[in-house]
Amino acid sequence: MGLMIVTRHQKGGGVSTRWVSLFCISSFCFGVFVVNRLWVVPDPVNVNEQASGEKSQEINVDQLNDCNKKETPFQDGDILTQVSQTHDVIMTLDKTISNLEMQLAAARAAQAGNRHGPITAGPGTEQIVRQKVFFVMGIITAFSSRKRRDSIRATWMPQGENLRKLEKDKGIIMRFVIGHSATTGGVLDHAIDAEDEEHQDFLRLDHIEGYHELSSKTQIYFSTAVEKWDADFYIKVDDDVHVNPGIVASLLARHKSKPRVYLGCMKSGPVLAQKGVKYHEPEYWKFGQEGNKYFRHATGQLYAISKDLATYISVNRHILHRYANEDVSLGSWFIGLDLEHIDERSFCCGSPPDCEWKAQAGNTCAASFDWSCSGICKSVERMEEVHQRCGEGEGAIWNVIF
Repeated sequence: MGLMIVTRHQKGGGVSTRWVSLFCISSFCFGVFVVNRLWVVPDPVNVNEQASGEKSQEINVDQLNDCNKKETPFQDGDILTQVSQTHDVIMTLDKTISNLEMQLAAARAAQAGNRHGPITAGPGTEQIVRQKVFFVMGIITAFSSRKRRDSIRATWMPQGENLRKLEKDKGIIMRFVIGHSATTGGVLDHAIDAEDEEHQDFLRLDHIEGYHELSSKTQIYFSTAVEKWDADFYIKVDDDVHVNPGIVASLLARHKSKPRVYLGCMKSGPVLAQKGVKYHEPEYWKFGQEGNKYFRHATGQLYAISKDLATYISVNRHILHRYANEDVSLGSWFIGLDLEHIDERSFCCGSPPDCEWKAQAGNTCAASFDWSCSGICKSVERMEEVHQRCGEGEGAIWNVIF
């Protein structure tokens, strides 16, 4: 049969049987060769995976051995130390930024206060710089308080050349603070002009005098003082309070390095909603339910604030709300600020015998008054007595080191 088939193909002119056989044998051999190559050569991927698995097992074993060898727990103190150091760095940066912001605000306040622009005398002349002092003490007074002012001049406030020497040598400024009458240039204003010409101890404000305008007057006082003097502290005191300036200077010197301080006799009295009573608060409803107390703030007879806080008042005076009571207003301006409230009880001693006993015990008071009168009762008649019994001594202010 095979020969017959071959014969037929040859007759038809087809491919020779010999070539077909050779092609089949060649294909078979080639297939065997390829299959053998696949069996002999290992898969690189599998090899790598196997090697990786072996190495991973070795590493895991080594790590387990290392952990078993060390067995040292992580110390909590390390992370606490790092957190503390980071916190200190953040606080330092925050204080630096805050100081820079306050310095910028002070520069803006000084520029705003110079209504006539920089004073120049020719090319290259720089703007006049505010005088650098330790503290400014503003004694809040009224047109009708001439006798009170004279009682202070005769006791604890230096006069004439001594007042100017105190300013030059110690950097302490003392001024009676007053605005003007509703009719500018009237009799009351002329009387103050004459008194100021005699004593040269007034700070005049762009403010209309009035009892119910004390919050506004306090705000304008701090703004004006910041524009005029570059002080570490700014003090407000009433004109019926006895003050020992040397003691005040010593107390303030303790806090000179702090950025924002608010010193005074801190209190939190009731919000008086009833009309007709002294210290009535018309906006009592803002403080919650009837009978609530005010937030913590310094009593108004005498308090001190640092430069940054006085600058803050000066820069923001147009948007700071004023309540009926000036001490409450001041305290409200500082709510939300990062500052230190210092409850300084030496700022609110009683009149004799209280301040006298403390002076004899070596704790001379910075300020004395009667709580019942919100100042020294009958201060014109009694200021000399209080000064004799509770004063720090005539030369105390000159011997203070700060």
